[in-house]
Amino acid sequence: TNSMSELEQLCVNTIRAVSADQPQAANSGHPGAPMGCAPMAHLLWGETMMYSSKDPAWINRDRFVLSNGHACALQYTMLHLTGYNLTAKDLSEFRKIESKTPGHPEWYDTEGIEVCTGPLGQGISNAVGLAIAERHLAATYNEDNYPIFDHHTYVICGDGCLQEGVSAEASSLAGHLGLGRVIVLYDDNNITIDGSTELSFTEDVLKRYEAYGWHTQTVDEVVESLDALRTAIKNAQEVTDKPSLIKVKTLIGQGSPTKQGHHSAHGAPLGTDDLAAAKKAWGLPGDKMFYVPPEVQEYFDKAAAIGDAKRIAWEELFAKFSAEFPDKAAEISRRFAGKLPDGLLDKLPKHEFGKDKEVATRKSSQMCLEAIAPHMPELIGGSADLTPSNLTDYKDVVDFQKDSYMGRYLRFGIREHGMVAITNGIFAHGGLRPYCATFLVFVGYCIGSVRLSALSQFPVLFIMTHDSIGLGEDGPTHQPIETLESLRSMPNINVYRPADTNETAGAYHVALTSNKTPTVICCSRTTTKALQVSSIELAGKGGYVAVETENPDLILVASGSEVGPCVDAAEKLTAEGIATRVVSMPCQEVFLAQPASYQRVVLPGTVPTLSVEAASPHGWHRFSHSQIAMDGFGCSGASADVFKKFGFTVENISNKGKELVDFYKQAGNIPDLNNRPVFSAMNGGAH
Repeated sequence: TNSMSELEQLCVNTIRAVSADQPQAANSGHPGAPMGCAPMAHLLWGETMMYSSKDPAWINRDRFVLSNGHACALQYTMLHLTGYNLTAKDLSEFRKIESKTPGHPEWYDTEGIEVCTGPLGQGISNAVGLAIAERHLAATYNEDNYPIFDHHTYVICGDGCLQEGVSAEASSLAGHLGLGRVIVLYDDNNITIDGSTELSFTEDVLKRYEAYGWHTQTVDEVVESLDALRTAIKNAQEVTDKPSLIKVKTLIGQGSPTKQGHHSAHGAPLGTDDLAAAKKAWGLPGDKMFYVPPEVQEYFDKAAAIGDAKRIAWEELFAKFSAEFPDKAAEISRRFAGKLPDGLLDKLPKHEFGKDKEVATRKSSQMCLEAIAPHMPELIGGSADLTPSNLTDYKDVVDFQKDSYMGRYLRFGIREHGMVAITNGIFAHGGLRPYCATFLVFVGYCIGSVRLSALSQFPVLFIMTHDSIGLGEDGPTHQPIETLESLRSMPNINVYRPADTNETAGAYHVALTSNKTPTVICCSRTTTKALQVSSIELAGKGGYVAVETENPDLILVASGSEVGPCVDAAEKLTAEGIATRVVSMPCQEVFLAQPASYQRVVLPGTVPTLSVEAASPHGWHRFSHSQIAMDGFGCSGASADVFKKFGFTVENISNKGKELVDFYKQAGNIPDLNNRPVFSAMNGGAH
């Protein structure tokens, strides 16, 4: 193999130096991985990837994911060198509040970042979603001589990413689907935070990936020559029917006189003396921070210009495509602008009270999918091997498989965590609106990825069925108790638990019109009682009066399958002289976003209020004086029997309602739930 040219060596060493300068300036961060991975970054941005720093959102760009997000200084260096909107000043503000260079990559802070990575294993799993999106769009829109969608997804990941279970789930599915456009460079540096990988990670990673159906290669040398890595990337590009993993042997902190190859290079700056000595050995001035030699800048300017020329050529191709296939071109533009098809929301189903059949809300959800899917080609999704239970398929839908990439139904298999991470990647690509599904209790398996949907402002639709003890016989291992509250406590996510078909359609309406907020629709396994006044509009307020009475003595507030028994209990109580209002609250977050005046009309706070939800009581205290809720795990038995055992019956709701009214009669005053201060920015400011 030829050894590196002087210019190549200088480019790679400059990447190392500028990447190590950032944690040094911040006195915090991870220099080691960027220094080891610098040769990979040089080849990817210097000659491999198709990108445009002048138009970072170009839809046919190659996607790059830094799965080991702690190495973000490397990505910031490359974006700076290739002309993205990232200056040396931005690099010097590494890990500072409101800088463009946060401590892990965040796509909304920094031009050229695709996804938020940091929790290990998420990025490589997002990449599988990015690749699914590319293959699906290519199969849907490309025509002879018009490869409109024709790009790769490149990943750099570390040992940690490949130890996390989420990457195993996503990689297994990627192999099954034959996603040949994914190319992963695995930084095999034998180091984790605790020390050597000998402590805990000695498996043969390539054999495992081979078993998943991946194409695998090893590159042993990237310090003296780039030829082996260059050849391996070319080989990977030529294998179109399998994803590729290239194991690249590196040294963490390559070039550091005292920390090279040692775990001390991982998570702390090198120190001024060590960094200066490294720079001198690389032929760079030891006392200059963020220094880029002119010939290095010239090299990356040329690389960026080549990328930009590719974008301009693609735009010319797209103009010709638009002339020949105007409908397809218009659809692509609409989809990438995030606009819904005209009239789509009007197609959501409406339940006519007293006429239409009552159903379980999981069935209502399927009715919504049936109504919108034929008119919404960007809708793509599936279930974690629970299709007959989640009811997430619909008439004439085609599976997305190796030989049918145009299909819109994803068989995720029993891989909940991987499913959500992949779904995040699909949304991140653009042009698609993904949904995914499992039992609500299994949010526990995927909440790390759900959290990233919310943090990333990805409006993913989650359909979570079997939403309470009402699922019955499967018992407490499958009956969610704390799950609703754990989701509700997460910022930027709407958690809907609809009571009937109209509320379910309302939840879909909110989900489809949310551009930056994911929605979880929690659906019942069993039939729920239809409400007389429910509507898409009322459900869109998050909470509303479902049964009105003049001057109520008692208010019952509930969600989902518990609203029906509350309606019956209210009728009984009112007949007995206790005028009872029922409030259906399918979504606390959306209700709390309504004007305070509306909230007070629905829940005055000065009328004894009892909440009823077959889940943890936490979160209901702000809306109610007392709660009928679950304070332990459920049990196995028929749905009606389980509800009865835990007190979710008309009789118990009536009795507890009476007790509450009596309690406050004796107490002499009713604490006003709304009588508390609301200060703006309690903590001084919001992100």
